[in-house]
Amino acid sequence: MHAVEFKDVCFSYDGQAQILKHISFAAEYGQVTLLSGPSGSGKSTLLSILSGIIPNITPGELSGDVYIDGASIRGCTAEEICRRVGIVLQNPESQIVHKLVEDEIAFGLENMGLPEERIARQIDTVCQMMGLDKAWQTRTLSGGQKQRLMTACTLAMGQKILILDEPLANLDQTGGRELMELLRSLADHGYAVIVVEHRLDLVLPYGDALWSTESGTVQRVEEKTVYLHAQTRKIADPLPPFAAGEDLFTLEHVAYRVGEREILKDISFSVPRGARMVILGENGCGKTTLLRLIARLNRPSGGKITQHLDGRFDRRWKPDREWFRRVGVVYQNPNYQLFMPTVEQEVAFGAPSREYAEEIMARFSISHLAQRHPQSLSEGQKRRVSIAAIAATAPEVLLLDEPTVGQDYQGLKELVELLNRQHQETGCTLITVTHDVRCAGALCDRAVLIAGGRVQQQGGKSLAQAYFGK
Repeated sequence: MHAVEFKDVCFSYDGQAQILKHISFAAEYGQVTLLSGPSGSGKSTLLSILSGIIPNITPGELSGDVYIDGASIRGCTAEEICRRVGIVLQNPESQIVHKLVEDEIAFGLENMGLPEERIARQIDTVCQMMGLDKAWQTRTLSGGQKQRLMTACTLAMGQKILILDEPLANLDQTGGRELMELLRSLADHGYAVIVVEHRLDLVLPYGDALWSTESGTVQRVEEKTVYLHAQTRKIADPLPPFAAGEDLFTLEHVAYRVGEREILKDISFSVPRGARMVILGENGCGKTTLLRLIARLNRPSGGKITQHLDGRFDRRWKPDREWFRRVGVVYQNPNYQLFMPTVEQEVAFGAPSREYAEEIMARFSISHLAQRHPQSLSEGQKRRVSIAAIAATAPEVLLLDEPTVGQDYQGLKELVELLNRQHQETGCTLITVTHDVRCAGALCDRAVLIAGGRVQQQGGKSLAQAYFGK
């Protein structure tokens, strides 16, 4: 008996465009099943059906049959399905509801009516497995730590079918390997593990079966090595060596804490005007916090950040509209900055003209999404739209927090080329946080490695290459 089986499944959100086309697919207990394919090819839709989100929460036209443990889920509520299937969504923040790690993990266990002693043991066990402190505040966690938290919540619930949608998206290489080793161990103990992921270089060694999604179809991949090579090639940097000029930002002994938790302790480095700087480091080391400090979204609790954009910004710390016209920020979670009713309006909002907004949409290959609501898109498409919307403002500084999450290889290659083109045409300064080994070197003139709340090392492209083991 299959753990999960799809038989001739079709789905359309609007009754016209077919997102899934006669899907037949199966996953087994005791195996890690991998799903990979281009952004928008139907992977997340497939998982939404399996979790009961479609059609119980998100409506649409669904046909065919879906089975869990040999039983059809037709007519089952999302709650009934989720008691049998554990889900870690692509965007972990959408699942977090409590302030403390301990309370977040306890939430599902309390709904199951488990005794307090067992809940406490489960919390301690999964926190140790996932490298979490149960006293941490969820709002202070990095993207990778939030991903580990939601994985911990799912493991604590004890379902034997586990589904993870891009679980490595915000994890560093060490964290990614540790998670895959854990999932491999669970499969060896009888779990059915289904992983949707673009970072095949990390997940493929742990998988038993690989399925590829393409234009709403699913096919089993037999030649895994050939498929891996096609999806994980490194991207070359086309730009000439960077000649450093004056500094645009100078950070001196910068520190930042939340309550008793010290996130950054002593950060000192400078960013040359027109450079492409990559910030490296493990999950939770403070990379996103550092970007927010440079963007003036947070204020340091110690030290000083000096900007050389314009003297008028020295008179007050709080950023204003003029600051954000010149300093564009692309958040790790695109849902934080997508607020207009259509993609077209989103990109046009800060653009100098409608014509330029249309040009940017064409460059970013999102013109066909112009009338879609941004929140209806896949996570990879949302990421592309959020970057396009900021790029359309032609900022002098572009701060990018994990800009390539949710991108297949071709989308990643195009996105890197677009960012480098933006850099060349506008002379903007790029500051990027990324865990993506495929593209770090192609977005890098300068690199800074953060560890233990301090700058561990500074260098050029060779530092990024060495960090990712190339």
